[in-house]
Amino acid sequence: MATKLIRNAVIMTMNAGNEVLKGDIAITDNVISAIGANLDVQADVVIDAGGKVLLPGFIQTHIHLCQTLFRGRADDLALIDWLRQKIWPLEAAHDEDSVYYSALLGLGELIRSGTTTILDMETVHHTEYAFRAIEESGMRALSGKVMMDHGTEVPLALQEETDSSLRQSVDLLERWHGAANGRIQYAFCPRFVVSCTEELLIGVRDLSEQYKVKVHTHASENLDEIALVEAERGMRNVVYLDHIGLAKPNLILAHSIWLNDEEKGIIRDRGVKVTHCPGSNMKLASGVAQVPELLREGIAVGIGADGAPCNNNLDMFQEMRLTAFIQKIQHGPTVMDARTVLRMATMGGAEVLGMEKEIGSIEVGKLADLQLLDLEDFHAYPSYDADLFSRVVYAATRGDVDTVLIDGEIVMQGKIVRTVDRKRVLKESDRVLKELLSRIG
Repeated sequence: MATKLIRNAVIMTMNAGNEVLKGDIAITDNVISAIGANLDVQADVVIDAGGKVLLPGFIQTHIHLCQTLFRGRADDLALIDWLRQKIWPLEAAHDEDSVYYSALLGLGELIRSGTTTILDMETVHHTEYAFRAIEESGMRALSGKVMMDHGTEVPLALQEETDSSLRQSVDLLERWHGAANGRIQYAFCPRFVVSCTEELLIGVRDLSEQYKVKVHTHASENLDEIALVEAERGMRNVVYLDHIGLAKPNLILAHSIWLNDEEKGIIRDRGVKVTHCPGSNMKLASGVAQVPELLREGIAVGIGADGAPCNNNLDMFQEMRLTAFIQKIQHGPTVMDARTVLRMATMGGAEVLGMEKEIGSIEVGKLADLQLLDLEDFHAYPSYDADLFSRVVYAATRGDVDTVLIDGEIVMQGKIVRTVDRKRVLKESDRVLKELLSRIG
């Protein structure tokens, strides 16, 4: 058994009591095995934190790795136009190389900014190559191919047959679910009701129950989207998903901005989970999700950056600030305090993924998904008698992340990502984007 020891850290446990400790943690293989002051442990690797802040790694509950390559190419549009005019044509032009390097580009950015787990939605084709990138990077991920067998103004390359979409999803699940020592899990990813026939959604419902995996889809992000669903299905998004039996504890809804009381009740009563994407919602002018009310109702809500072309970064520090600030405008300065927001970025994300017993806090027996922050800089001072939660949520930046461990492995140290070759990925990203754009013409 390999043992690592992190010494002299300020440990923000994010346990039930939000305890902050000073001391050491021991990691045996991939699990936190001891926490305390001056641990007497024989370790193969010792990291002297030197007073740095040790946090659970961030858990981002909505990401599109396949879109990282499109950063800056779909600005200043509303959702449906953004999809039809920009994102769908770009996704349709993907090949194996472009999906692979788009994923690596995003994964490097995520690790660099302290994220250790993602819920990712890919595009229709070449998802195998995103999984390869995830495996190489060391990231913990739930991911799946996007499913699209319906809709107007969809490029031919993204138009699927229902049976083929289901079959390809199962093939990927059977190959990748539980891969990389359990770091990689599969999730069925129907894009949204607008892109899916009822036959496909019912197939996803049944297969997700058979294989005991998550279902991840977009819902109620945009008023035009809701109008399309109502016109076609005769009811609103969440009501429709409940009507066909998809509204269950394994369902994770991205955005969920425009919910009425009936839909909020369905989400609460069925145990459906929600992922909040404030940066994306603001940039696309989609709206402001009712996060304080959802939390008061006991609904699990995580945070995700969404995709690079609607954000335009994957930085949880920015998402935490936005999560707090946009609610304060509407509900006053005391709502969404720093502790609440940091829990959403850690334990809240774990609850959304159904992994609260494995990740999201620093406790003995949990997986060693960790980040060290170096707050010894102008922007994070003064430190005297300062609230550490405030410093992390409102003052810290991704540039403060010094070291990241995922599944007990050091994937970044001294602000250098070990598992993603930065120079190669930056160079190849430009190459594959140029080739992709030439395919579009």
